[in-house]
Amino acid sequence: MALAAYRGLLRAARTAFQGDNYVLNAALTEARRGFEVNRDLDIAGQETQVLIKNAQEVAKMLRTNVVQGKLNDSGRYKLRIHDGIERGDNESTKIPKSTFGGGTGTDGCCSP
Repeated sequence: MALAAYRGLLRAARTAFQGDNYVLNAALTEARRGFEVNRDLDIAGQETQVLIKNAQEVAKMLRTNVVQGKLNDSGRYKLRIHDGIERGDNESTKIPKSTFGGGTGTDGCCSP
């Protein structure tokens, strides 16, 4: 179970940080360090299960929520969005200020 979590974390880091060797190497080194520090824990222990679950959650976060941006010549960022990235529907942007923030819509910075 721990080995599968470790491999999943490495794969997720490679996907999330593809093309950025500095950050990729730092992520891989940190993943290895985290697993090496806890190498001697009992595999059936509660602490080990919590650490494995944490590694799986970090891998999921890397796969679904980390997007790379690269500054191009025109001063804009080009995002590398791969298939695993979670996309929202922006429904909260359609809610009027009076119901979203709990205010009346007449207070705040934009009131006349």
